Parts: sequence; C-alpha cells; structure tokens
Amino acid sequence: MEKSYQPSKYEDNIYRLWEKSNYFNPDKLPKRSANQRKNKAFTIVLPPPNVTGQLHVGHTLMLAIEDLIVRFKRMQGYTTLWLPGTDHAAIATQNVVEKSLLKQGKTREKLGREQFIAECWKWTHQYHDRIVKQIKKIGASLDWSRERFTMDKAMSTAVNQLFIQMYQDGLIYQGKRLINWCPRCQSSLADDEVEYQDTTGAFYYIKYPFKNNPKQHLTIATTRPETMLGDTAVAVNPKDKRYKQFIGQELLLPLTNRTIPIIADEHVTLDMGTGALKVTPAHDPDDYEIGQRHNLPIINLLSKDGKLNKNGGIYQGIDCLAARQKVIDDLKIQNLFIKEEPIVHRVGHCYRCQTIIEPIISKQWFINVNKKIKQTNKTLRQLASEAVTEKSIRIIPERFNKTYFQWIDNLHDWCISRQIWWGHRLPIWYCQQCNEIITSVKKPNKCPKCHSHNLVRDEDTLDTWFSSALWPFSTLGWPNQSKDYQNFYPTDVLETGYDILFFWVARMIMMGIYATGKCPFHTVYLHGLVCDQRGKKMSKSKGNVIEPLSVAEKYGADALRLSFILGNSPGNNLNLDERKIAGFRNFINKLWNISRFISGQTKVKKQNPLHRIYEGTKKIPRAKTVADQWILSRLDETIDFVTQKIEQCNFSLAGEHLYDFTWHDLADWYLEISKVQINDLALKQNTQQILLYSLDRILKLWHPFIPFVTEQIYQDLFNRRWINKKKGLLLIQVWPRQRNLSKQGKKDNQQILGQFNFIQQIIISLRNFKTDQKIKAKQVIKVYIIQSKHKELIRQQQQIITRLTKTELFFTEPSIDQKYLKLEQTTEKYLIEN
Repeated sequence: MEKSYQPSKYEDNIYRLWEKSNYFNPDKLPKRSANQRKNKAFTIVLPPPNVTGQLHVGHTLMLAIEDLIVRFKRMQGYTTLWLPGTDHAAIATQNVVEKSLLKQGKTREKLGREQFIAECWKWTHQYHDRIVKQIKKIGASLDWSRERFTMDKAMSTAVNQLFIQMYQDGLIYQGKRLINWCPRCQSSLADDEVEYQDTTGAFYYIKYPFKNNPKQHLTIATTRPETMLGDTAVAVNPKDKRYKQFIGQELLLPLTNRTIPIIADEHVTLDMGTGALKVTPAHDPDDYEIGQRHNLPIINLLSKDGKLNKNGGIYQGIDCLAARQKVIDDLKIQNLFIKEEPIVHRVGHCYRCQTIIEPIISKQWFINVNKKIKQTNKTLRQLASEAVTEKSIRIIPERFNKTYFQWIDNLHDWCISRQIWWGHRLPIWYCQQCNEIITSVKKPNKCPKCHSHNLVRDEDTLDTWFSSALWPFSTLGWPNQSKDYQNFYPTDVLETGYDILFFWVARMIMMGIYATGKCPFHTVYLHGLVCDQRGKKMSKSKGNVIEPLSVAEKYGADALRLSFILGNSPGNNLNLDERKIAGFRNFINKLWNISRFISGQTKVKKQNPLHRIYEGTKKIPRAKTVADQWILSRLDETIDFVTQKIEQCNFSLAGEHLYDFTWHDLADWYLEISKVQINDLALKQNTQQILLYSLDRILKLWHPFIPFVTEQIYQDLFNRRWINKKKGLLLIQVWPRQRNLSKQGKKDNQQILGQFNFIQQIIISLRNFKTDQKIKAKQVIKVYIIQSKHKELIRQQQQIITRLTKTELFFTEPSIDQKYLKLEQTTEKYLIEN
C-alpha cells in the first residue's frame, strides 16, 4: 500500500471498477447468500433531482444516506435495486430556460411552443449529464441501466394512462375556482406550492358610507385596498353587538358606482381589524368561501400578468402595488381614507420564482380528493390517511406523523393544470362544434358525440408533482405488468427531505394505492436541511454555501459522506462546515494507516503470499491471549450493534460506534498489543490472522459509509490474486456476522473481558500518572506491585503493560530508603518510584 491515501488518485478508478462489474444491476449479482437464492428483493427509488442545475448539499446528504442503505442490503444478500432518474421540473426548468434565452435576446413567445420545448430538451440533456457525473462522484451505486426521466416515453405513457383512468373514475374534473396564480410564471400553483413569508405591510382603514345615510359609515381595515374594487359584500359576525343592527343594510362601495350588502358570517373574527370584513370572493380564499355560502357575485380584477383588468375601471393596466397607492390617494381626495397602521403579515410567494401570489378565479383541472373511488369505496384522502394510521407505512421520525395528518386533514382538491409549455401536456381534446371533452393521447379522428373533425387540444400541462407522484411504480414499468414491476414493487424505503413530505411523499402514497392497490413503500425516512455551522440556512447571498463537489475534490467523497451521516439524526437539520469534513478526512487517513500497519505486520515470503493468510481469516481465528479474546468480543459487539442500528435507520449511532471501535479499540489497543505478540513465535501467525480477520470485518462494516477507501484497501490487501476480476470486489462481499458462541463460551468471554478491562485500567493509570508528574512518555520508570489479587494476571500481561506504558514491573517491595509515591486506584495499590 502507498504511504498516503489520495482520494483524487483512486476514486474515479474505483467507480469505473464497480460499473465494469455490473453489480449495481440486481440481475447481475452472484447468488452468494440465502437471501439472494430466495430472490429477496430490496428496492429504493432515487428522489429524482431536477434538471435545473447542479447538485447541492441536500442532494449529497440524500445520496450518502441512500447509498449506505443500498450497499448494506446488497451485502446482506438482497437482490438490491436502487433506481436512478431525473425530474423535468416543469416550472423550475421553464424559468431557467427563459432566463437563459433572455440573455440571448430571445423570449418564449417569439420562439413559439415547439422551438421553446426543443430549447428545454437541450437544457435537460446538458444538465442531466452533469448531474449524473456528480452523483457518480459521490459514489452512489445506482443501476444506471434502469435510469428514467419523468418525461421519457414510458413515463409519459404511465402519466397519460393514469390521468385518463382518474378522469373516467370521476376523480379529475374541470372547474372554475379560486386558485393560486403566479403573475411571473403566468401559471396556477397548488396550495402547497405557495411559500408564506413574513412581510412588512399595513392595515389601511377606509370609510364605507351607508347607502341611506352617506354621512355615516362603517370603518373597514384591509391590507389590500386595491382589491376593494372587486368587493361584493361586507361581512360581520352575527354575535358582534357593534354591527348586529346593520345586517341587511347596504353600503356605497368607494370609488365605484356600486352598492354592496352587509351580511352575517361566523367566519369573521371579532377582534381582527375593525370586525367588519370587506369580502372580495375573486381574490381571497376565505372571502371565496364566504361568497359561496352567501351566493355573492364574483368580480375578477386581475389579468394573467398581475395588472388590473377592465373591471378595475380607471386603474386598468396598472400593477397591484401601483394601483394600491393610487387607490389610497383617490380615497384621501374623497375624504374616505382614515389611517394606515404598519403590520407584519404572512404573504404567499411562488415557491419557484418568489413572486407574490395572486388568488384569482380561473378555469383549471383538479383532482377530487373527497370523492369515493368505486373499487375501494374510499376517497384519496382516506387512502393516504389509513396507510399511516394502520401502520402500512412507517414515517421516521415518528413525530412527522402529526405534520402528515395536519396536511391530510386540511387537504383541498389538487389543482393539477399549469399554464406553461414544458411538461406533460394534458391528454384532453375539445370539440369546437359541440364542446364535448375527449380524453386521448393522440388526436381522435372525430368527436364521438357530433362526429366533428374540428378538435383542439388543451394547451395546459400537468403539475410536475403529478408525474413525480407516479415515480415508485411508473419507473418499474406500470401500467404494464413488467418483470421489474412484479419483482421490485412495492419498493421498500423512501428517503427524502422533510420539506417535501406534502409535495411528494403524501401524493405518492395517494396515487400509488389508487393505481396499484398497494402502498408504494413501507418506510419513509425523512432527513433535515443542511445548514452552516451556526445553524443558518445556506444561501449564496450569505456566502455560507458549501459546494459538495468542490469539497469532495478537496477532501474526498468518503470524508464528505461521513460528515453527512455521523452526528446527524432523522428529521433534524444538520450543521456543516469544512472543519467537520476535514476531521473525517483525518479519520479516512487513520483507517488507511491502520491497514498499512496490518499489511506491514503480516508480510510473508513470496512462496507464502498474503492471500493464503487471508484465506485463513475466513475461518474464525482462535483467541490465544486475553487481548485476542477481548478484540474478537468487541468486534462481535460492534458487528451486532452496527447491524441493528442500520436496520433501525439510526445511521449516526452505527457510524459513531464503528468509529470508536476502529480508532480506539483496534488502533489504540490491539494494534499496539500485536507488536508484542508478533514477536512471540507461538503467537505470531495467530495474531496476524486476527489482525487480518478484524480488518476484513471492519472494511465490510465501513463499506456502506465510506465505499471508496474501503474498496481500495480491500483490493490492495485481500484481492491481489483477483485484481480486475469481479468476484473480489468488496461491493458484493457478505455482511459480517458475530461469532456463534456457546453459553459457556459467552460466560468465559465475560470473565476474560473483565480481565482485559483491568489491564487497560492499569495502563491508563500509569500513563495518566506520568502525564501528571510531567514524566516524558518515553522515559522508563519502575513500577512495584506490592499486593494484588490479580498479581498473576499482571505477571502474565507484563510485556504488554511495560511496552504500552514504558515501565519496568517488579513484584517485590522497594527498599525502605527508596523514595516513592503511592497511587491509589480503587481496590488496587501501586507503589511507583519517584
């Protein structure tokens, strides 16, 4: 082995070696274990990164966790599939392509739909290749032969099939309703695609005169005076004594020639504003609900670009903010403006471009989440709820169950149509003769109702989350009963960020059960956000962004992966800085040096090559000394603990325990002791076997966490006769198991562990004493064992104690004239010469 581990020298070659083996493909795995012989499958689908740019730290965290799970299961012998893919990211991709075109002096409208979509495909291919390269750089063992894209031919078939099926089942409908509108993207958004931000604003107090007595008025407080032009009522709470007498009367709507009624509605909060609420059904969700209850007219004030339309009268063509100020100015002229109070309130923004969202009335396509499905007699909302309440799906951490149900319980019909060009176009056709709606992927020959040939396709595309919701089963061949679908669906674990629990996870559950009759996975593991070392969200403007690929180049992918896993727990945000990554790089080097040391301690002649000793380590070595028994027992405990914690998805605890065993138990103790034992011909070969056996096991235990360095060490030490041959890859070695000890063996084991722990305490005490007395570590001092019930044990371990503490041991009392210090240590006494 070379003196130092240089990630840049090894990582790309190792990944090519893995790819060349084809073992990322479950069909190519050797049948080495009972699990594989029984064809037990384990499946994860990669949450598809958007083709909008490069990977960020959140993606890297996801890859590190998922690759750990996948490598672990593969080594356990499961037919393991980790299926890769990318997402077309409808609005997000369209936005970045439009920005790119603007720099060239081009616009989407000038290009036209067909040419603009071609530009989106060009962007997709460019960034897809970059993303794949970055994923491979992290070491992700994905089956690239099965890679999918949310707009490839098979995925499009699945999307269209499900849309048509849901339409025929009455679950998809077209309706005119209040929706979230982004004036920048000029598209509708689902409720959970709106990000609410605390924004500085104001309450504007305005006089609404009575029709029968204009000198009297009601005072209305509003944050959006420009929308008063669309008011169709003022609502008060029927229990509010201040306004009870006015219910049923009419008010003059300022700046217009209209009158509006005063109505009673229990939705109105008595202590909010003045307690009198202006009702604008076309531009506020709560007002819309009030309007539906009272059958109020709906007046839409806004155009698609966010400017006031003809219903805005003299304010037509002005954007909302400018119109707000002009309305206030005109109210002041008419002495109808009272005052302005600054407030901070939550305002909805587009989750993609951060433009303020405008609620407007629009004709869109929706999924009805409350309509019962014929096959199950349950609604989509019920299917998603019962999957978790009945524990068919487990969410980790469990506290997110509450968050999940809050969303499910408040779920409205899902608006799935988008007014953009990049995405799955709706398989909807309209007959221009009789207005019949026809569902078909290809243009029908004629209208089934009036036989007209004048058919026009709907311009809208589907919400990107619609196709993403099909990801676990559409990627495996659904709606066809393909071999992959039969072998790998349902999948096992869905690992993703908690921030898309609603966007994606809940919808996959809903759509998966509806389409296939099965939950798409049995476990949901949610990771948190990656923040800087102070817990602040990373952003380019703050200058605290860690670029994962550049960091991987600097410190190695393994160090980066460890920094995401150790010290991290599910559902919690992770604080990260380069110092943490650099610290794990040091551990990677430590593991390399441990391996070099063992390689050096097990050097043999040419006629007896290293692999022959390694062959012996496939059998459990005998323990000839107390130290042998201790290290083998600690290794057993570590194998058991690490296996359990990974199975429980507690990856950090597994890694921390393994780190402690590797650095402290193996390196600090047994490797030092092995230097003594190897010099004893009676112990030499057995000690060599234990060293190689221990290294073999820890490389296998570490492999899911840090695959590159472990594979390189494995090739260097254990695979010389197999070099460039597939069967010698650590990637597919069998996961370690602890020794199968008898009851008596376990009892004896505990006794020996106690003995070794006692020897450890002696060594630690002597080292501490030398430090306290400022005695140089290499200076040899004399130690007298005066009395001890473990005197014989100490005598047996004398070489180890003296070697590890730089002391001489004597089993007689010192002469009376010698100066000495007495060191008390629980029940044992040591006299140490000063």
